[in-house]
Amino acid sequence: MATIRKRGERWQAQVRLQGHAPLAKTFRHKSDAEAWARQQEVAIERGEIQSARRSLRAYVLSDLLARYESEVTPCKRGAASELYRIKTLKAASIASLPLDKVTSNTLALYRDQRLLEVSGPSVRRELAILQHCLEVARKEWGVPLVHNPVEAVSKPQSAKSRTRRLTSEDAQKLAHGLQKTRNRLLADIVRFAIVTGMRRGELLSLSWANVDMNARTAHLPDTKNGESRTVPLSPNALSVLTRQKRFDGEDSVFPMTGNAVRLAWERLKKRAGVEDLRFHDLRHEAISRFFELGLSVPEVSAISGHKDTRMLMRYTHLKPENIAQKLREAGAPEQHARGTL
Repeated sequence: MATIRKRGERWQAQVRLQGHAPLAKTFRHKSDAEAWARQQEVAIERGEIQSARRSLRAYVLSDLLARYESEVTPCKRGAASELYRIKTLKAASIASLPLDKVTSNTLALYRDQRLLEVSGPSVRRELAILQHCLEVARKEWGVPLVHNPVEAVSKPQSAKSRTRRLTSEDAQKLAHGLQKTRNRLLADIVRFAIVTGMRRGELLSLSWANVDMNARTAHLPDTKNGESRTVPLSPNALSVLTRQKRFDGEDSVFPMTGNAVRLAWERLKKRAGVEDLRFHDLRHEAISRFFELGLSVPEVSAISGHKDTRMLMRYTHLKPENIAQKLREAGAPEQHARGTL
């Protein structure tokens, strides 16, 4: 069915028929748009224009993933982890299918199979990559997809926010493990994470050029939320920095790769007996400690980089025993009340 619409001073003709990719063209005169639309309808009826499904047979999902991997992923933050997921997707049987066979049904089967192997959030991220890949292919690469089949697939629920904090026993075990480890750089990375609340990627991207020891600040020009921020440094954080050796030609404060930190962290957790602790939990612990020190939400937000204070509030898992201690130090409320109330 053809639709003729006026766009400014010109006329746009759109032809939409079931099973075919939409066709559109703009003309100066309405009569030209109407004539072109009739020609396209006749051509489709005669079979001169292939249906979208027939055209899709020329495309294989793995080829689109490979192009996405080389052209789109490198421009993203977190490209390394996405490359790993794309490798997993390309190895799956669904990747060998032509696009006319990549339907919401086959994608749902893929989802269900993957849920038997990995967590829901992992499957959710894989489907997100597939959805964006097909959307880019549809909008920018000329692939005649009428609609994105991933949109119709139910996604696994997101993981619940973790509220993991270090207990006193955890802290003792971790401290003991840090003292015993031969990887002194990892030990300082862990300590720096706990006293600054920086993410692992932010720590590893920190350069000496962005550290001002006199001002006691560390500048992060490229963060997860896309904005730069300057983190104030506590005396403990400064102590960690002063221990770091500077090497010629090396501007990185903590010269380790993300994968090296991940592997060393796993070994440290196992030795220390805190295997359920994640590196990101250190950031959670740091932010919670900032609140316990009495810092305001805007102050903690300036350190952590959170734009949404509602998101930040999930970090305020204050330890009841610390609050009780503050109440004891401040004195019982009734001691300061007037009268007997």
